[in-house]
Amino acid sequence: MSANIPSDVHPHLMTEIPLDAAAFQPPPPSYVEAKYADDTNVKPSLGDVDADHDVLRENERWPTPEEERTWVRVADKIPTAAFLIILTEFCERFTYYGASGIFNNYISNGYKVPGSSPGAIDGGKQMATGLINFFQFWCYICPIFGAIVADQWLGKYKTILLFACIYLVGNIVLTLTSIPASIHAGGALPGLIVSMIIIGLGTGGIKPNVSPMVAEQYTRTRPFVRRLKSGKEVLVDRDATIQSMFNWFYWSINLGSLSAIATSELEHNVDFWPAYLLPTLMFILCILVFWLGRNRYIRNPPTGSILIQAARCLTTGVRQSRAAKRSGQELLDDTGAKLNWMEYAKPSNMVDVPASPVAWDDHFVDELCHTLKACKVFTFYPVYWLCFGQITNTLISQAGEMNTGGVPNDIMQNIDPLFLIIFIPIFDKVFYPGLRRCGLDIGPILRIFIGFVLAAIAMAYAAIVQHLVYSTGPYYDHPGSQHNDISAAIQIPAYAFIAWSEIFASITGLEYAYTKAPQSMKSIVMSIFLFMNCGGAILAFCFNPISADPHLVKNFAIAAGLM
Repeated sequence: MSANIPSDVHPHLMTEIPLDAAAFQPPPPSYVEAKYADDTNVKPSLGDVDADHDVLRENERWPTPEEERTWVRVADKIPTAAFLIILTEFCERFTYYGASGIFNNYISNGYKVPGSSPGAIDGGKQMATGLINFFQFWCYICPIFGAIVADQWLGKYKTILLFACIYLVGNIVLTLTSIPASIHAGGALPGLIVSMIIIGLGTGGIKPNVSPMVAEQYTRTRPFVRRLKSGKEVLVDRDATIQSMFNWFYWSINLGSLSAIATSELEHNVDFWPAYLLPTLMFILCILVFWLGRNRYIRNPPTGSILIQAARCLTTGVRQSRAAKRSGQELLDDTGAKLNWMEYAKPSNMVDVPASPVAWDDHFVDELCHTLKACKVFTFYPVYWLCFGQITNTLISQAGEMNTGGVPNDIMQNIDPLFLIIFIPIFDKVFYPGLRRCGLDIGPILRIFIGFVLAAIAMAYAAIVQHLVYSTGPYYDHPGSQHNDISAAIQIPAYAFIAWSEIFASITGLEYAYTKAPQSMKSIVMSIFLFMNCGGAILAFCFNPISADPHLVKNFAIAAGLM
């Protein structure tokens, strides 16, 4: 899984260049040095700092301007501390998908009904879709709270550890209420709802902090030339390294999501309580792995909640711009145009000067404006998450109406992570480096657009498959819990297109949220990106009336059209 420097860089770009004195100019103070210069309480371990900051090591030198401009850029090795966090994410996603992957059957079907798929609550497809959409909504609105806790009080490491313990409580509740005695006593549904709320809260403390913490473990900021063992030289670049780190981070997520295969087999062949016990035990391992790496992590101290300060800054901008209009004191920029309303939040531009000084300066307002502009692209993601969410509900229902060859219908969703596990390394090691060697560097916006197109194709294909299901006997468009004579294998292209769309849209979204945010706003911007999942869940609630037979063709077709 290591993102080692590729050895297949074009030979003419790796020839040895005579060393130039200008190439050895000392670098500016590194991020780590600057960040911890005045702090005596929270520091990274000396081993990690010495390994990662902008100081040249053996077989390294600074590039000349010509080399920086013309050489192909490659990714650096991923720090050990980052891999520990990636391993933690694998364990957490193993737990999340192992538990939630069987929610559909757990909610939809009755307990131990002969000839039917496994179940417990017997709530039907619409209840299952509604509760799963609620769970998704809750899991992705809580990250805003988690980001505030990390930035204001605890920092990322302590926040992740605290909310992981809360998460574990939710898993225990889910496991205990899925035992046969609880199901027969009617405890399955209330236990599920309580566990969803607790797990969602735990997720909210982990998700906005874990991916920025991964990227923070790589602290080298300047590109540099490294001589390989072969004697060839490559230009190592921070942006390529961050992109590679997020690729492997997302790879670990999908490797963990394969746990749904194990839990599906357990629910099908044993019962639900062992199916939920397995993710619970894995989450204990997750907490242990994360805690054991505590002395290796680079941990940035909390600096105060940027979200609260940003909200005050925005309201001040609105208030000050209105005051400027009322008093006829509107300001102009260098071109003679009126200033944007946000510019009035700057202390230097305030018309109605407050009695006490504000807690920000002009630079903070500029950073906030830059962040808001960068976040505009996120507004397109709710429709994307609507399409992606079909994997965990309507596509599972679709498979339940088809011939799966004896395979549990909720295992079909694991085709998506299997494709990702195969293709993410190919994209990271072959596709993207190949494009860079050809002088084609696909920017994040274009990658996101390609991902959206692939998601639309996936939904259009799913609509065609559903039409074929309804056109096939013996049950046609009212199969209920029975199967029509059509193979579920024809679903595979839909999962493939969704998987490819994730490589372009979802991974790039994580990368974009991190790289485009100022250092002080990374958790907040990540939480805004994750919050877009809530928009997808809200849209999915609107689809609830057509999320059951015989309306599923409309469900997929409308999703494709919106995308």
